[in-house]
Amino acid sequence: MTSDTFIASIDQGTTSSRCIIFGHDGKPVGSAQKEHEQIFPRAGWVEHDAEEIWVNVREVVGAALGNADVKAEDIAAVGITNQRETTLVWDRTTGKPVYNAIVWQDTRTDELCTRLAGDMGTDRYQHITGLPLSTYFAGPKIRWILDNVDGVRERAEAGELCFGTMDSWVLWNLTGGTDGGIHVTDVTNASRTLLMDLETLQWREDICADFDIPVSMLPEIRTSSEIYGEVRPKGVLAGVPIAGILGDQQAATFGQACLEPGEAKNTYGTGNFLLLNTGTTPVRSEHGLLTTVCYKLGDKDTVYALEGSVAVTGSLVQWLRDNLGIIKNAKDIEDLAGTVEDNGGVYFVPAFSGLFAPRWRPDARGVISGLTRFANKGHIARAALEATAFQTREVIDAMRADSDVELTTLKVDGGMVVNELLMQFQSDILGVPVVRPVVNETTALGAAYAAGLAVDYWSGEDDIRANWSDDKTWEPDLDPTVRDEMYARWNRAVERTYDSA
Repeated sequence: MTSDTFIASIDQGTTSSRCIIFGHDGKPVGSAQKEHEQIFPRAGWVEHDAEEIWVNVREVVGAALGNADVKAEDIAAVGITNQRETTLVWDRTTGKPVYNAIVWQDTRTDELCTRLAGDMGTDRYQHITGLPLSTYFAGPKIRWILDNVDGVRERAEAGELCFGTMDSWVLWNLTGGTDGGIHVTDVTNASRTLLMDLETLQWREDICADFDIPVSMLPEIRTSSEIYGEVRPKGVLAGVPIAGILGDQQAATFGQACLEPGEAKNTYGTGNFLLLNTGTTPVRSEHGLLTTVCYKLGDKDTVYALEGSVAVTGSLVQWLRDNLGIIKNAKDIEDLAGTVEDNGGVYFVPAFSGLFAPRWRPDARGVISGLTRFANKGHIARAALEATAFQTREVIDAMRADSDVELTTLKVDGGMVVNELLMQFQSDILGVPVVRPVVNETTALGAAYAAGLAVDYWSGEDDIRANWSDDKTWEPDLDPTVRDEMYARWNRAVERTYDSA
């Protein structure tokens, strides 16, 4: 490929859709982003309008090309990355969703998961799928739509409906939609459904039967880096191959060049997601982590990861902005938290959607503990930021126990890593350096790499390693005694969230 061509990466996230255009050096040359509505029909329910998202995707692709001053013929390939687990069912003939997309944070399937677990417990399918039975994953969400939307089960059993995570929805529409759209997903997204066998990388018909989900609804599972098809003539990128798909956290791991066993990254977004590359053998967790596919490049061996997922981190800052109004913009949180020297004894556990890894407590609900007349909004803001770091510490402790790998450095990315106060506290509470890369948008970059490798835009993984470089490193600067006392107080606060649903 010539140096004057580029890769377009579509990043369909939880709060917004983006398109970023990358050059051969892995640096962005143009981008565009648009938020979509967060729909909360009732407590614990979170939905998106998938048709709004598709309109936004088309808009940001065109805008990114314009901002980069790049034409469609200059794009060598398109990569897709997406919010994982968010579940959509749509009609093959009309292209219309039968219901809003049910977002990964949604907890409406709690009772269903308990029924599916039965006497065998939440780890009923974990040896096959790497996942516990949880509201987090796509399988129970599909079942809820089949059971609760009029006429949908009959249409699904008649083969009229498609299920997909948002990568499948975007790809299907890009490749023609009702006019020959391609219905596929990649191994990383399939590994988040509770329906895929981690070893064979195929749908498990017996689990689908247990969930009462027709297999005909499911997309074909493909690798993370191959040509799936081309953008159809209606699209602004008409004729360009779509050649990479990675779920957002796996994409960030790839974009961070965590390509060897023992390398880890943490993404600070709507939630936090820490992935540890464990190599070509899946490591079964005994400490509340997920075993997941990290990536599969064409016909190369599958690479696996251990993952710890934290439901609420960046979205807590949004909550302080939108629900409490104590900040006007998300970036104001750092200045507000900086008005106080410490948290004043205040601890904030944002269990708005229960607690994910490593505790897996869907019954938990958020608490602010340690409030006195001394506490002010600065202490609450600081406690909100510290909650992100404490939850990350819990996940890293579990990873250490599972893998016997001692973390020496944490690579970080995502929207919150511009917050210097948070990054310093993260280093303090972990006791290890925290490193931010030059290119912070590693999720979009990872999908670009997957697509570029499939069309020989990059020659191999060494190109990815060569492109990675650090921007800033934070070193720990907290007395270990203080660190231990703060962590103990955090744990006491967490225990107060239980049995609250």
